[in-house]
Amino acid sequence: MPVSLLRRALTIGVMLATCGMTSNTLATTASRGTIALVMQSNGPNADVDQNIRIHLEGRGFTVRMLNQDTPASNAGDVRLVILSSTISAKQVSAGWRELAVPLLTWENDLLDDLAMTGKRLDTDYGESRRERFVWLVNAPHPVAAGLPAGATNVYRKQAAMNWGKPGLGASIIATLYGQPEKAVIFTYEKGATMDYESLAPARRVMFFLGNDTFTNLSGAGIKLFDAAIDWATGDR
Repeated sequence: MPVSLLRRALTIGVMLATCGMTSNTLATTASRGTIALVMQSNGPNADVDQNIRIHLEGRGFTVRMLNQDTPASNAGDVRLVILSSTISAKQVSAGWRELAVPLLTWENDLLDDLAMTGKRLDTDYGESRRERFVWLVNAPHPVAAGLPAGATNVYRKQAAMNWGKPGLGASIIATLYGQPEKAVIFTYEKGATMDYESLAPARRVMFFLGNDTFTNLSGAGIKLFDAAIDWATGDR
């Protein structure tokens, strides 16, 4: 090959390699958007919320950690709000119910405040202390993560699960194993009728986690968690 052609080929190769490195770098550093994770900053399970932050950042999100008393208006610019169950429901600022931003929670004590269930503890919402399986009842829904209908092992060992009884406008994805009246994963589409005839101002999701159970999720449990996040943000 003539020297001039060889130099040209080498130059083009370097340019292509550089472009490839640039696009790969952008792909790994570009954020999928910001998630506000509302938690009890100095609480006993703050390390679990930090594990959730690390997991979400590993999936490409930017995570803004907010203490439980942060006004809801401070999260008006994010893609998703997560209300962790590590918060104290009595210390949480008002305004999350009306916030026109997608919201996901696993705090059963807030479900009635968010108009996602009725108000009666242990009837409309509550906690089951020793569970390992859920029953997937809506496998075609994106939040079911492509898993088959029926019993699904979501914890590596028995632990607490939060549940609720949603309004008629909800899509129930999974229930407690053997307790079909208690939904552990359910969603509201924007505009759907929640409890008290409230309309969902944006997508709403209830997930079953307890204060310290994120790190106990099985492979299937992680798939469901990620699917819930992606549906809430509009990526599914």
